[in-house]
Amino acid sequence: MSGQSLLVPGELTPVRSVPGNIRRPEYVGKPAPTPYTGPEIQDADTVERMRVAGRIAAQAMGEAAKLIAPGVTTDELDRVAHEFMCDHGAYPSTLGYRGFPKSLCASLNEVICHGIPDSTVLRDGDIVNLDVTAYINGVHGDNNATYLCGDVDEESRLLVERTEESLNRAIKAVRPGRQVNVIGRVIESYAKRFGYGVVRDFTGHGINSSFHSGLIIPHYDSEHATTVMKPGMTFTIEPMLTLGTHDYDMWDDGWTVVTKDRRRTAQFEHTLVVTETGAEILTLP
Repeated sequence: MSGQSLLVPGELTPVRSVPGNIRRPEYVGKPAPTPYTGPEIQDADTVERMRVAGRIAAQAMGEAAKLIAPGVTTDELDRVAHEFMCDHGAYPSTLGYRGFPKSLCASLNEVICHGIPDSTVLRDGDIVNLDVTAYINGVHGDNNATYLCGDVDEESRLLVERTEESLNRAIKAVRPGRQVNVIGRVIESYAKRFGYGVVRDFTGHGINSSFHSGLIIPHYDSEHATTVMKPGMTFTIEPMLTLGTHDYDMWDDGWTVVTKDRRRTAQFEHTLVVTETGAEILTLP
């Protein structure tokens, strides 16, 4: 196991500006988004717009990931993704969402999700999850991936590799007519092979014109996840696997979620649309 010291909050830079001509999601400047009341099944035009948003999000994440190296700050990763999205006419969906102050989430090592980019410096041996969502033409595209920084220990490297594999397996399990609990069943059964924890309180979600539509996609086998998948449904799958417990603590910032035992965790995510025969990934670069 890595001998890295535990993370502590860094210093925040000022909120980045977004050009005035870029359309904002309705929740910007509000304490919370307006609850979504539309359909979970999207028409062809909405899906096509989501392909555009998803592609921009994937490309922005890729541009930020190119900088991952010892000595780089998470704030610098945020700057690169922010500028890429703005340059392509997209609004960074996390910026101003329920007061979140940055344009991506950067979650290192024991941080499960929602890490706030700041002056924290990446270290040799870190694992770095970037979560990037772009809003353009009235819809969102959401993706994330975990990257290796420098020389990463074998236990952490395998965790990252297997978390990505759990996502790939879950995507293959998507079929119209199946309940969404098949997704969590596939992820949890695979994770159990290696003794990994599967985070339960943070899930995949419906996404469309709403960042989070209300549809829940658990990553464990839940008897309550009985929604039947239908062609045109759009949602994320984003498994979070841990080397130890799935229990967590939250920092005082109200966002940063860390494993209770402070062991490492990894996450991968795509936005999907259910097709007649399976699933199409909408967040491809």
